[in-house]
Amino acid sequence: MPRLGRGLRMIAGALLLLLTFGTGWIVAKAGIGSAMDVSTLPERERVFAEKMRNVSMVGRFTVDGREDSSAQPDSYDIYSVEKVGEDRWRFNARIGEHDLTLPVVVTMRWVDDTPVIMLTDLTIPTLGTFSVRVFFYGDRYAGTWQHGSVGGHMFGRIVPSKDTQQ
Repeated sequence: MPRLGRGLRMIAGALLLLLTFGTGWIVAKAGIGSAMDVSTLPERERVFAEKMRNVSMVGRFTVDGREDSSAQPDSYDIYSVEKVGEDRWRFNARIGEHDLTLPVVVTMRWVDDTPVIMLTDLTIPTLGTFSVRVFFYGDRYAGTWQHGSVGGHMFGRIVPSKDTQQ
């Protein structure tokens, strides 16, 4: 069993890493990159950007259809979150066990006071198609992820990071 847990973490980390590189390539092609001045953002966006500085998303993920459907540990270190377009946000994050800091640009929209990350059917050549929905509320996050025919849920808490060095 321990090998399966580590294997699932490695798969999830690898998928997120691959998604990150694919998203970065698309963002570079779209010319998105300069962060907006935080002081000019509407209050809810400014508060979110400030709240997501030097934090960790610590939680669990599931894989649909697994007989051992218990949630596996998962974490992401977020150094900063910056608005880079109308509904585009860059998460500067260290992904999983890879100890690699990358900028991840996503579509994020607001439902009242709740930010929601939305990524739909992003196809990365030779890697597959990805979809994600994650919302943030208070000090928690929750959502769904899909990579081709494999998907599941992810959820957890947003906590101050132990490692604030970027």
